[in-house]
Amino acid sequence: MGYKEEFIEIYKTNIKREGSAELLEWLQKTDFFTAPASTKFHGACEQGLVMHSISVFHTLVDKHFDPETDNMESFAICALLHDLCKAEFYKVSTRNVKNEETGKWEKVPYYAVEDKFPFGHGEKSVFLIERFIRLKPAEAMAIRWHMGGFDEAARGGSFAISVAYEKYPLAIKLHLADLESTYLKEKHTSVMR
Repeated sequence: MGYKEEFIEIYKTNIKREGSAELLEWLQKTDFFTAPASTKFHGACEQGLVMHSISVFHTLVDKHFDPETDNMESFAICALLHDLCKAEFYKVSTRNVKNEETGKWEKVPYYAVEDKFPFGHGEKSVFLIERFIRLKPAEAMAIRWHMGGFDEAARGGSFAISVAYEKYPLAIKLHLADLESTYLKEKHTSVMR
């Protein structure tokens, strides 16, 4: 089973909310299943975004799911869709790189950012998801703040992230799963060279 098929299976098994079929249909019209997760860090390769989303889902469920207090649909929504903002976000471009063997400059492909809707990171994902399905407050907070201290608003001294983490344990769990998947489970180098 490929990454796209695994994502769709997890999605359809766990997400039943009104509008979820339309959201999945829209996702399939974007580059979500072929896009990278970043330009040069984790998942900087074709299908990196879908690979990362699946990795975060498995990490979130394996490490943090408590059947007494947690909801599997919420976990699936948050993990699979937290980086929805990266769909239609990257483009393949070229740059000159010196070939060490020949000493000649060669054009090589790389991923560049082309943000057509600069609405932020987590908040953009929330916005895009809510065009199709209604998020619960804990889901919206988890997706909005999944970047933790790497988020521009958090670095600017906002206390909103602390309040969100205090009120919504799902937000902390998603942030931790995203960090572990990014820095401990996934490769950090680009395979596009």
